[in-house]
Amino acid sequence: MTSKISAFGSAALLAALAAVPGAAQPWEPEVPRTWDARAIADFELPLATPEMSPVHVPEDWYYALPVRPIYRAYPIYHPDHEPPGYLESLREKEPEVIFDAKRLETEADWITAGRAVFEAPVGLGGVVFNVERLHDPGWWRTVDPPLTRAGTLAGLVYVVRERGEVEVGSFACATCHSRVLEDGAVVPGAQGNFPLERAIAVAGHDLPEQQVRRFATILYSAPWLSERESALRALSKEELIRLRERIPDGVIGRQGTDIRFPSRIPDLIGIEDRRYLDATGFVRHRGPGDVMRYAATNQGMDVLARHGDFIPGVPGHRELPPPGSPLPFPGSSARYSDEQLYALALYLYSLEPPPNPNPRDVLAARGEAVFREQRCGRCHTPPLYTNNELVPAPGFEPPPEHFELYDVSEERVDTDPTLAMTTRRGTGYYKVPSLLGLWYRGPLEHNGSVATLEDWFDPARFEPGYRPTGWGPNAEPRAVEGHPFGVGLPEEDRRALIAFLMTL
Repeated sequence: MTSKISAFGSAALLAALAAVPGAAQPWEPEVPRTWDARAIADFELPLATPEMSPVHVPEDWYYALPVRPIYRAYPIYHPDHEPPGYLESLREKEPEVIFDAKRLETEADWITAGRAVFEAPVGLGGVVFNVERLHDPGWWRTVDPPLTRAGTLAGLVYVVRERGEVEVGSFACATCHSRVLEDGAVVPGAQGNFPLERAIAVAGHDLPEQQVRRFATILYSAPWLSERESALRALSKEELIRLRERIPDGVIGRQGTDIRFPSRIPDLIGIEDRRYLDATGFVRHRGPGDVMRYAATNQGMDVLARHGDFIPGVPGHRELPPPGSPLPFPGSSARYSDEQLYALALYLYSLEPPPNPNPRDVLAARGEAVFREQRCGRCHTPPLYTNNELVPAPGFEPPPEHFELYDVSEERVDTDPTLAMTTRRGTGYYKVPSLLGLWYRGPLEHNGSVATLEDWFDPARFEPGYRPTGWGPNAEPRAVEGHPFGVGLPEEDRRALIAFLMTL
């Protein structure tokens, strides 16, 4: 398997890959330093409230953390598909650490190892996922996760760290970024559809209220936004659980956002060509090093960043604990090695979309003409179908220096500004998303408000009585505003445009 080489820092990779015909070449890449203080200082955009922008843990503190070993993982079957004696056979296995950078000789070796990092869980055991839950028929009925062709889960695995003990591994990159298609095929890196929020809600019923609310504080608290903070802290355990139950597959109440305004899970296929990561363009992407930093922060380091005198991952404390101390958020007590994260970046760069089943027929050809006539390419510029720019959200006025530092668009689309303005990931912007792969993605919009393209181009979504087909904080109707482009087209042109978009 050969990875695609992006425009970001490709010269060194190309030089290293000068091949002898017919022979696999030894490859010794220059692995970037993940927690490089200078790179960390500017790899994220400032927040809409700039004085509260995160200040990350010091470089020496990060590198004092123990390195997370990556163990061999085993599939989790639906009880009806589990082979006889399966768990007993796993209990007989010896622990096996499978990532060893010294054994990686070629680029293909690094990419294969990167997949192991992608699938490696940072959460092991615990109350949300455990062996008992995953053998409870009621759990399967309530959570209703999609199954692969083999009758297994995508994104959750069994792990043996000690002979005789089997643990459920979760909260890997793959947990959120694996999509099971209708035919059971798995698309690694895509917008995931494992119902993580329903699984957390199920576990929440068994937890004391104080623990549920403390976890919400770690994930979503932003004390400098006093009105929002008061509303968040007023939510009871039951209300927090109900909010999670309403979040559809493909959307998540991600750390640093707001459980009342969740975030669509991004598609990582094609990440090599994106200049900004996250719906709000929170993270700059200048090469593999930034992907490494992005993975490290999202797997536990971001909740240890300081916002003023507030550190989300240690509620009530203003100082960091010693490196490696037990912490309530999965992943915060250990780190990936630089080699693990570099392999992960190469793997993500190598990902390809699944074969598109939608034909470029007459209707799609007409839709492509509509796409050009409506000048959709101003923002969704082929061949990437994004111009990689940042669009200011309603209520945000970019500082003059942003026009020099970042790719700020002159367009305005007027979608709901909550994620961009009142969260720990809120930069004041939304990035222009790529339209590639729309056929296998959904729900759509930055918060997953609409389920399909047909819903997105439905003029009814602007009406106060509209009932969103994707995420909604409650059962009440509400308008899904913003991005009016294409909505006013004649019905035939809208159908044609959708047909074209489904071929991308």
